[in-house]
Amino acid sequence: MNGSSPIQRIVSIARKEVLHILRDRQTLFMTLFFPIVELMMLGYAIDTNVRDILTVVYDQDGTQQSRVLVERFQNTKSFDIVRMVYSDDQLTEAIIRGTARVAIKIPANYSRDLEAGRPTTIQVLVDGTVSSVAGEAVNVSNALALRTSIEQGGQAVPAVEVRPVVLFNPDTRSPNFFIPGLLVVLCQMMAITLSANAIVREKEKGTLEQLFMTPVRAQELILGKMLPYFVLTFIEFCGIALLMTTVFQVPIHGSFGTLLIIAVPFVLTMLAWGLWVSTKVSTRDAAMQMAMGTVMPCIFLSGYVFPLDSMPRFFYWVAQVIPTTWLIDAARGVILRGAGWRELWQHCVILWAMTFAALLAGILKFKKQLN
Repeated sequence: MNGSSPIQRIVSIARKEVLHILRDRQTLFMTLFFPIVELMMLGYAIDTNVRDILTVVYDQDGTQQSRVLVERFQNTKSFDIVRMVYSDDQLTEAIIRGTARVAIKIPANYSRDLEAGRPTTIQVLVDGTVSSVAGEAVNVSNALALRTSIEQGGQAVPAVEVRPVVLFNPDTRSPNFFIPGLLVVLCQMMAITLSANAIVREKEKGTLEQLFMTPVRAQELILGKMLPYFVLTFIEFCGIALLMTTVFQVPIHGSFGTLLIIAVPFVLTMLAWGLWVSTKVSTRDAAMQMAMGTVMPCIFLSGYVFPLDSMPRFFYWVAQVIPTTWLIDAARGVILRGAGWRELWQHCVILWAMTFAALLAGILKFKKQLN
């Protein structure tokens, strides 16, 4: 080596490093495979065009003309009429529960006013917790009203007027939309990375085997490792919520206690997810890389940035098995829509089911690795 040229020495070191890379197949796989998977997933799933907004209709008129109007809303492809309701309470409940993003109310005298040449007003309630959806719903509704008015003869006073009401976030403030979702995403990242690094750190130091020379059992070790990070994640959750209300002036319209109850299974699922990551890698750098590789799809497919309704059906159903989807919807429901346990109990049940599945998979994989 001493008699060799600098180029030869550089090539020798590079060859040695290539051998290290090829031997570390897990890191090589994650480095090459994860970006390709995320590119394919996000390239097909993400669509900035808002379509198929979940919509309910309260048709008080019940005539042929009102049904034509409902069909026009449906034919725009921006609205997806999921059901008809028959009272103002059902109309409002669908928005608060989150089963609809838009609610259309056609007045009882709609057809009579059109035939008499009198202006008539259609009320459109829009969920303002998703700003892109709110803007699309208002713009398309106004365009439909203008089209109908022109067909009625283009009077000086529009024959059909849309009265949009943006609920929960009337000023369409960006912090109101992003921070409740960011609250969930940050806690997810913290729970996964901390729990994954906790086990991998013991592997790197060679102390994991020493722990099993004590009376500590595998499940006791796992629960003991997870408990501090469970508490830390909840402290972060409450701290971000405090900053959200005091610094960014995002009011909490519902019960924060309800959100904390729903967050319990979510945090446990993320800790179990981190435990599973720790069984796949041997170094903390690899654990961090794999944890981030699992977090990125959750951010883009959970409805945090892009509405779920506009995604292709396959990715829409993929989003339903991501825990982040359910807690982000619950967080926006409690914080912005004022939803309570009656509207969100299903979120808690689904998250607990995911928790048991994730904990079981993580514990079994961990025990298998130890054996």
